[in-house]
Amino acid sequence: MKKATGFDNEKYLAKQTSAILNRLKTANNRLYLEFGGKLLFDYHAARVLPGFDPNVKMRLLQKLKDEADIILCIYAGDIEKKKLRADFGITYDVDALKLLDDLREWGLDILGAVITRFNNQASAKIFKNKLERRGIKVICHPYTPGYPTDVDLIVSKEGYGANDYLHSEKPLVVVTGPGPGSGKLSTCLSQMYHDYLQGLKPGYAKFETFPIWDLPLKHPVNVAYEAATADIRDFNLIDPFHLETYKKPAVNYNRDVEIFPILKRILEKITQAESIYKSPTDMGVNCASSGIMDDGIVQEAAKQEVIRRYFRYGCEYAMGYTDKETVQRVELLMKDLGVKPEHRKVVGHARKAADEARHREKGNEGIFCGAAIQLNDGSISTGSNSPLMHAASSLVLKTIKRLAGIPEKIPLLSPNIIESVGTLKRDILQSKSVSLDLEETMIGLSIAAATNPTVQEALTKLKELRGCEVHITHIPTPGDEAGLMRLGVNLTSEPNFATKNLFPA
Repeated sequence: MKKATGFDNEKYLAKQTSAILNRLKTANNRLYLEFGGKLLFDYHAARVLPGFDPNVKMRLLQKLKDEADIILCIYAGDIEKKKLRADFGITYDVDALKLLDDLREWGLDILGAVITRFNNQASAKIFKNKLERRGIKVICHPYTPGYPTDVDLIVSKEGYGANDYLHSEKPLVVVTGPGPGSGKLSTCLSQMYHDYLQGLKPGYAKFETFPIWDLPLKHPVNVAYEAATADIRDFNLIDPFHLETYKKPAVNYNRDVEIFPILKRILEKITQAESIYKSPTDMGVNCASSGIMDDGIVQEAAKQEVIRRYFRYGCEYAMGYTDKETVQRVELLMKDLGVKPEHRKVVGHARKAADEARHREKGNEGIFCGAAIQLNDGSISTGSNSPLMHAASSLVLKTIKRLAGIPEKIPLLSPNIIESVGTLKRDILQSKSVSLDLEETMIGLSIAAATNPTVQEALTKLKELRGCEVHITHIPTPGDEAGLMRLGVNLTSEPNFATKNLFPA
């Protein structure tokens, strides 16, 4: 049984491609297109717009590849801070390297990379060396003097003129990056400045999926965007410039609205002409609403995403990665939508599984963890931890047995395998816990599958877990989190620790 879908990729792709090509024509066939959001693996969009292809933007670029060059931006400060991309659990600099590999797999190469707001950070220099020694052109842009108020200084030889330039022969230059604040806008403007010095007359536009400008301000999809950016304090609002000019409401977000007057002046200074844009919404080429086929499905999916963000930020707060205000902001968004954490169906089932384990082990002072998964047919399976395995391991084993039609009493992992792994962890690796995490469990399954057809059949069912909803009552260990990410589930967890140890061992 497939999940209900509310989004038509093909309709969206056709409309979005047409809109970009039309904008290219109005820009004298030379356009810098700032690509906001994630270029590849846009799982946020896939979650709030069920049916959305996470790689639809790459499909769009493939259609335009004969006319487009790609520039990759990354903020030096994000490299230095080792900022994480939460859905992959990797740092932004590693994500940038992965993006370069992914582009090549799709038959696309980049014109070059730009390290923005570069100030000789040691880790940024190492990143630059890595790329250059693999044949990728890298330029560094320091902080632009005078930005954002001194437009005369910004648009001068001492401002954008001091930046290195990437020369492109193609009419469309796509500027992307691994996350918000990568310096995509400043790179577009710097490139435009140098183009005008050479007699070219490029235009600028922005392609960003969220917020969706022609949906209501409080539509759950737009609220979900606010939840996704609560840590950087973004919020949506009605674009006042658009409302004043066209007498029509359009949704944008605070940073675009705040910067618009200055951006308009910078563009006019570069082009020496009045800007064609009357509002920040005018700058966008966003046709996402054209793909929405079932608004009811989309609204419910977006509400669920807000709840997921609530749990994620709660865990990040417990681990010291974010502040209390971020969690409180998402709590307020949930109240606005009229939803609670328990509206995520797997939450109650995971909590119940933990309680049942606690009652079974009366007198045991250990920490009991429950886990639950909602399958594509709507049914729910649960698991809990034990001295032999983590809750995530128990959950996955029980679920794939059920999917394969294997009786619950038949073990997939023999006691010999479990004991052997336990001996390795305890006696050789000196681990404090011999309980199997999910990564260890899946390795054990793959070994057992070589000689056991029943296990082999169960192993094939792991693919059916992709996109399913999972909740755990405790913050997953690295091995559990990595295993669940590889399975492609939508994971949330309570902000509770599974052990009293400060260092996982």
